[in-house]
Amino acid sequence: MNFSRGCYRPLAMLRGTCSKALLGGLVLLSSTLAWADLPTMEAPSRGEGSGLIDTIKNYAYDGGILLGLLIATLAFLGVAWHSLTVYADVQNQRKTWKDLGAVVGVGALLVVVILWFLTKAATIL
Repeated sequence: MNFSRGCYRPLAMLRGTCSKALLGGLVLLSSTLAWADLPTMEAPSRGEGSGLIDTIKNYAYDGGILLGLLIATLAFLGVAWHSLTVYADVQNQRKTWKDLGAVVGVGALLVVVILWFLTKAATIL
């Protein structure tokens, strides 16, 4: 088979790219390892406890508090999003200002109740 010169050019470019990648990989693998000290892990907010199980329980408590904060954040964002959509409806004259006030008031009350429940749950844990 007789190939034209146009067929060899992409192969030559591919070979050059592969050889550069191979050379770079060899340089990375042949370099010496750097041993650095890892940062120490911070103790949970309730302390490390007397054993492994107590420490795991204390980390789980911190995870529960973080999950509660995430829930409160999502509730706030949901109220804000719904308030913005009602505001857009007020601007398009599909709803009234009274509707917007009701949504903002009920949404603010909802966020306060959620935060209160999360605070109660944190003391129970």
